[in-house]
Amino acid sequence: MKYYVNRVAQPNRDHEVHVEGCQWMPDIHNRIELGQFNNCVEAVQAAKKYFYQTNGCYTCCRPCHTS
Repeated sequence: MKYYVNRVAQPNRDHEVHVEGCQWMPDIHNRIELGQFNNCVEAVQAAKKYFYQTNGCYTCCRPCHTS
């Protein structure tokens, strides 16, 4: 699956990771393509190269979403 991270942080400062096609996918100008990964754990790790505080989307990456 192809993953992206939102350039725009949530109010809690998390940059959310999304699977391509997620209903909450950020606008094309507000996302960074992370690439293909087997799971959201790998994608969230890759997103940390861009942003210290990352989190999985509750909708498309629920196993990687933390409250």
